[in-house]
Amino acid sequence: MYAIVRTGGKQYRVERGQRLLIERLAANAGAEVSLETLLYRSDEAVLDKAGLQQVKVTAKVIEHVRGEKLRVFKFKPKRGYKRRTGHRQELTRIEVTEIAAQKARRASARDGAAAAAAKAADAPKAAGARPAKAAPAKRTARADAAGKARAKPAREEDWSTEYLDAVISAKVVDGVDAAIDHIERYGSHHTDSIVTEDKATAEKFLDGIDSAIVLHNASTQFADGGEFGFGAEIGIATGRFHARGPVGLEQLTSFKYRVRGAGQIRP
Repeated sequence: MYAIVRTGGKQYRVERGQRLLIERLAANAGAEVSLETLLYRSDEAVLDKAGLQQVKVTAKVIEHVRGEKLRVFKFKPKRGYKRRTGHRQELTRIEVTEIAAQKARRASARDGAAAAAAKAADAPKAAGARPAKAAPAKRTARADAAGKARAKPAREEDWSTEYLDAVISAKVVDGVDAAIDHIERYGSHHTDSIVTEDKATAEKFLDGIDSAIVLHNASTQFADGGEFGFGAEIGIATGRFHARGPVGLEQLTSFKYRVRGAGQIRP
């Protein structure tokens, strides 16, 4: 279980009991503070946006500290860059004490019918009037339509659309050759993976896909600079030529990373 929180304009991945340094908070040592939650994930659910109203992330202020002096570089014509020492950053060390998601009970049509029946029973009965009948509990057409709309036929433009949301476009193809053709036409050429027990099919996929990272039986979540041992990731690139100035044989080469696994995923 973990959560993504935001404080001081920065985002942090936190777990219960974790300690971290953040920008200084206006709270005394020992105080409990609530953190703005952007995402919550557990074995049971993944919540974001509207669902985050049910999530509570709190932390305890351990102490206030001062960070190292920031190094500032200033450029002056004819003199180049000159380094000077800046101010110390004011920081707060906190410990995450609670990450909890309250299970909100949704009202159903049956609840509405029961409420209507109770209201009718409590209402004074007029002489000769018939008792009110509770409406039968049933799913509405709107709810049925919403449920069916979760999956719909893909269109041509869907294959090259980046949704920036929890949406995917899936296509059933006839064999690995058709899969390679589809990825080569519509893919980003950044990271692609195949899950198969057939080694020959896997090697054909790894050879045929012209992407920076190709994986066999491993999650595409491993496509990260830190996972590759490069340190903190600064950016990504799908180009093939980064040379500047004199160009030799080494500058004409590019990189392609092949990752082979046995079903590993990134926690």
